[in-house]
Amino acid sequence: MRAGCRVDKPNAVIKQASALVHHAIRLQRRRWRALVWLYGSPDKARQQAQLLWEEQMWQAPLWVGAEHETPVAPCLPASKARTRLGAEHQLIVLDASGSQGLDPDALGALAGTVSAGGLLVIITPSNWGEQPDPDYARFADYPWRWDSLSAHYLKRLAFQLTGESTIVRWEVDGSLMLPRLSIRDSRAAPFDDADCLTADQARAVNALVKLKRRRPLVITADRGRGKSAALGIACAHLLQKSVTQLVVTAPRLSSVESLFARVVALCPEGQRLSSARFELPSGSSLCFLAPDALNEQVDQARLGGSGSYLLVDEAAAIPAAMLAHWLASFPRIAFATTVHGYEGSGRGFALRFREVLNRTAPQWRELPLDTPVRWSVGDPLEATIQALLLLNAPLPEAQLPEAHACTHCQAASMVLTQTQLAKQRELLAKLFGLLVQSHYRTTPSDLRQLLDGPATAIRTIIASKEPQAVLVTREEGGFNAALAEQVARGERRPQGHLLAQSLAAHSGSREALTSRWRRVARIATHPERRREGLGRRLLEEDIANARQQGIALYGATFGAEASLLRFWLALGFAPVRLGITRETATGEYAIMVARALTSEGHAVLTTLRDTFAASLITLLAFELATLPAPIVALLLPSLPRLPLSNAEIQAVDDVAYAHRDPALARTSLQALAREASHWPLGQEAQIAHQQLITWAFQNQPLAKAHGESVRLIRRATQQIIEQRTLFPSSPEG
Repeated sequence: MRAGCRVDKPNAVIKQASALVHHAIRLQRRRWRALVWLYGSPDKARQQAQLLWEEQMWQAPLWVGAEHETPVAPCLPASKARTRLGAEHQLIVLDASGSQGLDPDALGALAGTVSAGGLLVIITPSNWGEQPDPDYARFADYPWRWDSLSAHYLKRLAFQLTGESTIVRWEVDGSLMLPRLSIRDSRAAPFDDADCLTADQARAVNALVKLKRRRPLVITADRGRGKSAALGIACAHLLQKSVTQLVVTAPRLSSVESLFARVVALCPEGQRLSSARFELPSGSSLCFLAPDALNEQVDQARLGGSGSYLLVDEAAAIPAAMLAHWLASFPRIAFATTVHGYEGSGRGFALRFREVLNRTAPQWRELPLDTPVRWSVGDPLEATIQALLLLNAPLPEAQLPEAHACTHCQAASMVLTQTQLAKQRELLAKLFGLLVQSHYRTTPSDLRQLLDGPATAIRTIIASKEPQAVLVTREEGGFNAALAEQVARGERRPQGHLLAQSLAAHSGSREALTSRWRRVARIATHPERRREGLGRRLLEEDIANARQQGIALYGATFGAEASLLRFWLALGFAPVRLGITRETATGEYAIMVARALTSEGHAVLTTLRDTFAASLITLLAFELATLPAPIVALLLPSLPRLPLSNAEIQAVDDVAYAHRDPALARTSLQALAREASHWPLGQEAQIAHQQLITWAFQNQPLAKAHGESVRLIRRATQQIIEQRTLFPSSPEG
C-alpha cells in the first residue's frame, strides 16, 4: 500500500490490517517502530485491533486494558504496566477508550518495551480530548468528580497526534493513513569491542573496566541505549581480570536482569547460583544487594573500603543520601541512570547529584550514551512518545539580571490559568522542563496533573519569554464539621488534601480540616538562577494572594534536608509534623511546615505546633534516632524556650570541666542543646552542638570506645558554653 492511500473496499478492514503488517516489515528493515492511532467506536476499534492481532504471529503480543473489554489474551491492566519493564513486545494494544482510560505512566513505560519492527496501537474514542476519561479518577480530589474536570491534557495529545507526521492513523470504518518512511542513516562509528553493539556502549564498557580510585563515573542515557547491558559486559570483563568481588545495586532486582544475562552469556564457565549472585570457578563473584541491605553492610564495615567496586543502576530512583554514603565508602564506583523514560527523573538526578560529586569527588566523569541499541537512530515511536509526554522537555534559557538592576525593578510573578498554559505549548514545555530538572520523581502523569488537576494554580516568573521559576499550588481543606469529624476518627478518607488530612490524622485536629489551606505542590528555579531570591519572591507574592482570598493556612511538605528546611523557616514557616520513616524517593524524613494567614489560621497553627513540640523529644529518642543532627538543630527552636536553671548550669559545668558522668547529667545537657539552638554559633560550635544533640537526644555515642565518646562529649560541651558569657570559659579555681 502506498503512503497516504485510503482503503474503502468490501474487505477494507482486513486489507488495512494486512497493510499494517507490511508496514511493520518495512519498519523492521530499518529497525524502527511506530505508533498506530486507532480511533472511533470503542467496540469496533477493538474488533479492528483484534484483526491486526490475528493477522500474523507477533512476538509476545500484549493487550493493555480492562479484562472484561478485551477480546484476546494475554491482557494486562494499565496499573501493572511497570511489570513489563525489561520485556520486549512486537505488538502492544493500549486500549484508552474503555473503562480504564489512558494512564500516561503506562504509555511511557510500555513504549520502551516495543521491539524493532513493532507497533504500539492506542485505541481512543473519536471525540478524544473533549472530556476527561476514567483514569482522571486517580487525581480527582474531594469533592470533585473526575467527569467534571477539564481535559486539557487529552486535548493536547489528540492535537499532537492529529499533526504528527510519523504516526499511523487508522479510523474505524474509515481510512488507514500510513506515513512515508525516510531513508535510515546506517552509518555507525567504528569500535573494537565485539561484545558491544554500539561505539557508545563500547566506550562505557572501557571506562567501567578502567575505573579509577576516587574518580566516579556517571553514565546517563535515554531508554534503549544498552546501559544495563554495558554494565553487564564490564562486569564480565572485570571478573575475567580477577577482580574478586563486584557489587551491584538498583531499586529492584529486575532492574539488573539484563546485566546478569550479559555476564552469564560472556562467562560460560561461571554459574548463576541465585537470581542475585554469579560466581566463577576461581571464586570471583558478582552479587546484587538491594539499597537497604547494601547500606546495612556498609554500616557494619562488611563492604566497602580499599579495592572494592560498586555499580549503581537506575541511580535516579535511589535516595541521594544513600548515593553519597556509598560514594564515601567505595573507592571505585559508577552510577548509571536513565535521563528520560517513564520515570522522567534522570535529569533532576544529574543536576542535583552533580553538586555532591563536585564537593566530594571533583575528578568524577560523566559519559552519556546517545546511540540506541534496541532500535535504530531516527525511530519514529521514540520521537513521538517523547513529544507526547514531554520526556525531553527543554530547560529554558537563563536570563541573568543586569548587574545594576535593583530588587524592586525586577518583574513581578504572574499567575497562569491551566487553560492559558494549555494554549501556550512552548511555554508549557519550558515550565515542565523546569519542574523535571528540580525533582527526582517527575512522571508523565505529573503533566496531566499540572493541566487538569482540580484546585491547581500556577505562578511563574518570566524574563524575555523564558520562565525562570515556577510555583505550583493546590487548595486543600474547607471540610464541613461532620466530615472533618469522620476523617479525624479514621472513618473516612476522602481523596487528596495531603496536608490537611495528614495533620488531622496524626494530631486529631478537626480544625486542620475545616480550615482552608494552600499547599505548595512544586517549586522550581532555573539552576543558573538559584540563590537570587526567585523562589522567595514567588512564595511571598502567592502568600499575599492567599491572604487576600481568606485562606487560613499556607503549607508545604518536603524531604527534611538542612538547607531546604532553613529556607522555609526563614520565610516564617513552622514545623508541624515529621514523618517517622524515610521516604522511598528521597531517603529523607518528610516534614510538613505551615504559616498562618488569618486569626483562624493562627489558632490552628498554635495547636499543631504545640502537638509537634510535645512529641519531638520522645520521637528523637526512638523513631527518629537517625534523623540527621543538622535537622534536629533546626527543629529544637520549635520547643518551648526554658532558660537553664542554676542547677542545670552547674551540671553542665561539671560535665565540661570536671569529671561528672554525662549520662547522669543528660537532661541538663539536653537543656543546654535546646538553649544553644537559639544562639548564633560559629562553625566549630555548630559541629559541637550537633554532636551534643546526637548524644543527648538520640542516644548515639560519638565514638566506639566509651572513654573516647565521653571525652568528645566534654569537649563539645566546652565549645558550646564558651560561646556565651552565661558560662565561665574555664572553671573557677
